[in-house]
Amino acid sequence: MNMSVVKPGLSEGPDLATLAANLEQILPLVEERAPEAEAQGSLTDDVVAALRKSGIYTMLFPREVGGSDVSLADAMPLIEKLSHAHASAGWCANVNNMEGATMALYIPDSGIERVFANGADVTVAGNGVPRGFARKVAGGYEIWGNWAFGSGICHAEWIHTGGFLVDDEKQMIFGPTGSPRVVLVHHPRSTIRLKGEWDVLGLKATGSYDYEVAEGETIFVPDELVYDFDNAVPLRGGPQGQLGLAGYSAWAHSSWALGVGRRMLDELVKVARNRRDAFGKTVDSASFKYQLALVEARYRAARAYAHETWRGICLGLEQSGTVTQDQMTDAKLVLRHVHDVVSDVATFAHRSARSASLYNTVMQRCYRDIHSGTQHILMADQIIEECGRQILGATDPEAKWTVFGVADGGKA
Repeated sequence: MNMSVVKPGLSEGPDLATLAANLEQILPLVEERAPEAEAQGSLTDDVVAALRKSGIYTMLFPREVGGSDVSLADAMPLIEKLSHAHASAGWCANVNNMEGATMALYIPDSGIERVFANGADVTVAGNGVPRGFARKVAGGYEIWGNWAFGSGICHAEWIHTGGFLVDDEKQMIFGPTGSPRVVLVHHPRSTIRLKGEWDVLGLKATGSYDYEVAEGETIFVPDELVYDFDNAVPLRGGPQGQLGLAGYSAWAHSSWALGVGRRMLDELVKVARNRRDAFGKTVDSASFKYQLALVEARYRAARAYAHETWRGICLGLEQSGTVTQDQMTDAKLVLRHVHDVVSDVATFAHRSARSASLYNTVMQRCYRDIHSGTQHILMADQIIEECGRQILGATDPEAKWTVFGVADGGKA
């Protein structure tokens, strides 16, 4: 691994204490602008500018490009706080960190010179889940297709796009495990166009527009801006680059869900303290108090599991530079478990608040956002089946976790 120093002329990003202080300073702005962002379908320009200036948008980027390379265990509470303030802001910060950091870790040096010539303050969005195609040509790849959910794309300078690798006859190419080969390509925002309206249940302010290459056209992306979807061999940065997109994505969505789930419970308590109906005060209901205590315990247990898992992963990486298959299974289990718990928490809060969450309030927004987050492909049952397969000892112990499963090419 290239552990070179920061490029001359670039300074490293803020340290953890500075990032935490910067975040506290901008949280009131994030809260204040949330209704406007929800109405327009993307974060407001001033919030994005503040997040960029604070270093939060690039805190996971390697130091070699001017990032902070904060450990994922230390970054988790920061994303929780941001997501607590506004779920869409936390989501977009995760996207920029996840997609930008992995690009900075895995593309060749010549690509780094092109994208990060002026440091880490680069915005990245798009969708790495393959919905289009890529064909190898001289010096790079030709890509075409349509992609969904380009979160943060309204403020993106670079697009992160997944494509199935095909041959000259446009037939898909398969890897040694029998799965289709997928590459991640990065191209300027000007190379694509947005499709239709972003009219959805929740996460409205993420601006997660579908996007496409113009009909009948292709985009050429040079080799220096491409890496393999399942790559986990960093060319620079610290040890957590070994996690690959599989690890970074599991961390990002877990951190986000914890923040929004906490906000939903906090809003429920505010409502319950003042609510009275034909049956009396909510706070006097023994049934409500009993159930509230149980969902609070479930949430805290899920959060403890998440933090324990990511502290263990980061400690292992620091000590040995590797992550075990067992640890990655935990990361995937945590991801799904946290979403299941906060979904249940949100449903309890919504029903207990009765009509309070029907109105356009923070509680309603959190309810919609949580149940939008549960629809992500990373919550698929098939990934949890892979966790069960690994727990049973039915996977090759030397195989690596990829985004969607253990890459040993077999099922048991």
